[in-house]
Amino acid sequence: MKILYRNAKYINADGWIDCEIQHPRHNWIPYTLDPNDTDMDIDNNELLADMIAAGDVAPYVPPTEAEVEEALAEEIRHERNYRLSRDVDPIAGNVLAWEDVPPQDQARWRVYRRALLDLPVQAGFPRNINWPTPPA
Repeated sequence: MKILYRNAKYINADGWIDCEIQHPRHNWIPYTLDPNDTDMDIDNNELLADMIAAGDVAPYVPPTEAEVEEALAEEIRHERNYRLSRDVDPIAGNVLAWEDVPPQDQARWRVYRRALLDLPVQAGFPRNINWPTPPA
């Protein structure tokens, strides 16, 4: 039986391909084709041959170092933004709460906030960074 598939895309150097296959009862479902899979409920060899014959997949191309660096930098920025929203915004973003914070503590919060904002300019960014510690 021929397996219908769509959205085939290599995901790693081991030849794994993410796609969707048409299941007789569940319609389109996610599927990861692993050429080394010995469980042949689905004939991966036939499915892979069909994908290659149709020109739907090309050889896996690993990300460049620049792409890896950019993805890591994006993850760091996301975590930084989360820490700003979790730690800083509830205090510094609330005028009434901020007024109740003693001046020396406000200074500590400003330093913490600035350190978070400056993460991307640290010398080792994005592979080697020093996360600041929030004020107690």
